[in-house]
Amino acid sequence: MDSELQDLSSKPQSPTSQPNLEDVSEKDDSPLLSSTTTTSTCTSRTTTGADKSSSSTPLPSIEELEKKYAAFVRHDVYGAMGRGELPWTEKFLLGIALITLLPIRVVLATTVVVLYYLICRVCTLFMAPNREDGQEDYAHMGGWRRTVLFWSGRVLSRIMLFAFGFYWIHESSRNPEIDGSFNNEADSNDQSEENERPGVIISNHVSHMDILYHMSSSFPSFVAKRSVGKLPLVGLISKCLGCVYVQRESKSSDTKGVSAVVNERIQEAHRDKSAPMMMLFPEGTTTNGDYILPFKTGAFLAKAPVLPVILRYPYERFSPAWDSITGVRHVILLLCQFVNNMTVTRLPIYYPSQEEKDNPKLYAENVRRLMAREGNLIKSDIGLAEKRVYHAALNGLLCQR
Repeated sequence: MDSELQDLSSKPQSPTSQPNLEDVSEKDDSPLLSSTTTTSTCTSRTTTGADKSSSSTPLPSIEELEKKYAAFVRHDVYGAMGRGELPWTEKFLLGIALITLLPIRVVLATTVVVLYYLICRVCTLFMAPNREDGQEDYAHMGGWRRTVLFWSGRVLSRIMLFAFGFYWIHESSRNPEIDGSFNNEADSNDQSEENERPGVIISNHVSHMDILYHMSSSFPSFVAKRSVGKLPLVGLISKCLGCVYVQRESKSSDTKGVSAVVNERIQEAHRDKSAPMMMLFPEGTTTNGDYILPFKTGAFLAKAPVLPVILRYPYERFSPAWDSITGVRHVILLLCQFVNNMTVTRLPIYYPSQEEKDNPKLYAENVRRLMAREGNLIKSDIGLAEKRVYHAALNGLLCQR
């Protein structure tokens, strides 16, 4: 499921506005065990992209690119885009994992997905989905059906993480009453709202695994492409999650924009404890886990309290971060790593001041600054557009080798 969210505040009613979702359609056919790229795809990219630009301006070096786009730079054994030269020991471990661990984990993951699909199918029998504003979901069901979907979804998501090598997840929570260094911003906020439910969970975005963790932890609703709802197996699961779909194909002026729908869902979750919680990644794309990018304001327009969550992925060999590496390569190498690690820091609910409610940009920046400080993350001013530039330039340089 594509979780990367556009800036919901920009032209929410425009039927032609496109979501700021990361383009992962770019293919990468270079072999996993070698840094040499000899495919025709790489050659065509070099001749049509890098060579064309080098006729007027020389390409920057990899070191220059890494300095400029530090938020997307990989620092693990596998190097730039996961295509670095590996030591023989790493090649041996990767080869063993490719023929043993990878197929086992693929079978386990497929089994979990099929099992949860069957649970969703049973729970939605003879039930009509909730249809409103061009959306379609089963997350607003009540009774035993919602209970089964919620708890089985959480348990199976954790099993999926276990199958992917996340055997232990270290979770911690900040307590402002104990930790005196925490959240000076909270002192200026309205503490009379202390017991209110947050309207949305806010998280930094590092990996595909972010979604699985949040499903196992709180089973929230995400924002996804409309096409996700039509996929086999995953489509029904996304509807049971209550995903808000980005309707690229809709041209009806009567249909609300995704911004309005998300705002309504956040306000509903804030008011009603039985409503599905929303989960948003306000950075709009993934980083290498050491940085935090500027926040889009879409999650803060509803003026509701937010629950910040910070995810980190400590590693020794392969970094689970999905930064400059291609999607397929990332999943394969992740599944080939015997043990993967994740740490989670939950911050207290952040209640916006009146000034922050009136200024969503200020609200977003204050939450970002808080997460950067408490998570020891470096603030960066670049975003998805720069990530695509870095990816294309780096790929061109690697193809020339």
